[in-house]
Amino acid sequence: MEFFNIFNNEIAIDLGTANTLVYVRNKGVVINEPSIVAINKRSNKLIAIGQEAKEMMGRTHDEIVVVRPLKDGVIADFEMTELMLQEFIRKVSPARFMGKRVVIGVPVGITMVEQRAVRDSAEHAGAKEVYLVAEPMAAAIGVGIDITESKGSMIMDIGGGTAEIAVIALSGIVCDRSIRNAGDELTKAIVQYFRIQHNLLLGDQTAEEIKCTIGSAVPLPKELTMEIKGRDIVSGIPRTLATDSAEVRKALNEPISKIIEGTKNTLERTPPELASDILDRGIVLTGGGALIKGLDERIKKETGLPVIVAEDPLTAVVRGVGIVLENLSKYQQVILKAKKY
Repeated sequence: MEFFNIFNNEIAIDLGTANTLVYVRNKGVVINEPSIVAINKRSNKLIAIGQEAKEMMGRTHDEIVVVRPLKDGVIADFEMTELMLQEFIRKVSPARFMGKRVVIGVPVGITMVEQRAVRDSAEHAGAKEVYLVAEPMAAAIGVGIDITESKGSMIMDIGGGTAEIAVIALSGIVCDRSIRNAGDELTKAIVQYFRIQHNLLLGDQTAEEIKCTIGSAVPLPKELTMEIKGRDIVSGIPRTLATDSAEVRKALNEPISKIIEGTKNTLERTPPELASDILDRGIVLTGGGALIKGLDERIKKETGLPVIVAEDPLTAVVRGVGIVLENLSKYQQVILKAKKY
């Protein structure tokens, strides 16, 4: 890995449930790795983070525990989150990070207590000033939407822990919905479906692979097939099962329906003038969930609105917080106001 000297630089972070992305001022996105930590339980020492830790999931012995420190878009394990941030920062700088500012994307429905946890984690990792930006706002900035104009824009950022839905105008969020039902719930739905329907127990990584490879929200022109491996619940013996995208679509239907229901709920609360803007402009999809095959088509069918999948939707939020970092004075209005408690 190329190392960047950020001793006097500033960084922006998309601290996601599934992945953490780090943007360094004047350098761009330099880290994009799973939000996972592996530690030794006896010594409490770090063993691995990111992709290396992800590869250990479901394969460890009693002395090693693999932790996902974020749940539903917010910090579930403060110490592990702090450790993960420190290590990610160390990956991009061999020197101790002493940056003045860190801008972090957070769910729009985050509570004050959760805000405090995010700020404290960043400060303990070495930040002097911490600014928080709502993820839908960051995603909108990241995909090039002019958030300052009076015309309304609607964005759906579907991450690992939350689906963030917001209508934006005049540098503010007019109405929003944060649904703690997103990528992780889609993965769990696949695990649950095959356990009930086929008595087959799948690991989370296998279910994630199924979701990304053949998961879909609408019937495909040619349905995809895949062989999956798991443990038979009855016999306890590993076995292989052939499945297809039509079956996986059944598994994904309920959580996808909840996300679309949240979209409709947000539209119902949107002022008429802004609703007419959205009719013209459509809904912009960002986040990893935007890559589910046919999701845009299904949302379009159920809402009657145009739906656009953003270019490189996975990095929309980190690009947005990076732009805020580079132009802090311009985007003062989008920063969550409470700086200290």
